[in-house]
Amino acid sequence: MSALVELADVHVVHKARSGGLFTRDRVYALTGADLTVAPGETVGVVGESGCGKTTLAKVLVGVERPTSGTVSVHGRDLWAMPAADRRTAVGAGVGMVFQDPSTALNRHLTVRQVLRDPLDVHRRGAKARRDERVRELMALVGLPRALADALPGQLSGGQRQRVAIARALALDPALVVADEPTSALDVSVRAQILNLLLDLKERLGLALVFVSHDIQTVRRMSDRVITMYLGRIVEETPAGRVTDHARHPYTRALFSATPGLLDPIDPIPLTGPVPSATRPPSGCPFRTRCWRANEACAAAMPDFSAASRPGHRYRCHHPVQEDQSTRDLVRQSPAREPS
Repeated sequence: MSALVELADVHVVHKARSGGLFTRDRVYALTGADLTVAPGETVGVVGESGCGKTTLAKVLVGVERPTSGTVSVHGRDLWAMPAADRRTAVGAGVGMVFQDPSTALNRHLTVRQVLRDPLDVHRRGAKARRDERVRELMALVGLPRALADALPGQLSGGQRQRVAIARALALDPALVVADEPTSALDVSVRAQILNLLLDLKERLGLALVFVSHDIQTVRRMSDRVITMYLGRIVEETPAGRVTDHARHPYTRALFSATPGLLDPIDPIPLTGPVPSATRPPSGCPFRTRCWRANEACAAAMPDFSAASRPGHRYRCHHPVQEDQSTRDLVRQSPAREPS
């Protein structure tokens, strides 16, 4: 099955002003990212703040142009396309749901106008058909028709996010990228929005990339989980095996921090702060916080290795044994000073 979107050795480097007036630091937001999203699958993306999750999401939807590397949409190089073709490929083929619906929606436009806008820009159908499509989209996400003339400020947070989801679906995309879609919502509303996304994925046959700090929700929603650290993808794991069969120490540490209520364990301690993205450590970027690191980890970033199960790969010189429980790892991981 051909990929919807494929990233090959994608790097994103920003320039940020440093202490001097004329000097700029390089911020390594994404380093050597390889990722394929297939039709109909859900890919979860996890990692601490600043690990590159949002940058990865923006690259996937064509909002961010890579410094180097290739982004392919349906087999075509996105950034080698003519601008008109790129707008069509991204605008019609990929939808994005942003973190905060309060800022993602134009507060001066009514719900009807927000949902009509992509239809007007891409000239989808006659006027009557566009009005009909707006009604379809509102029904699809569970919004009462009476809210069509409401402004975003008159809606609840959950209703605003439903509008944002409907807008992302307006042009029938094959892929939706959801970047922390529930983090700005009340706890009572989060489950409703997550269930809505899952329902829409099944009903419409969507592929979904779900970016979140809530790693247990990512595990439950996803077919495959991507772990990111300091701009790098360090592991890809089938979601059903990520909790106790992940091979990278960082993935195990992340999931130990939010264990299931029925079998609670102490989290694996990670000492020290996340290194700066302007001056990442040599070799494996996780080595300054990893209890398994040694000289080999400082010398070089390892290539991907394949685990015993299909769809599972990792980058680690000293991977966790596949059958080793996370509870055992907690006992074996004394706090250590960063090297």
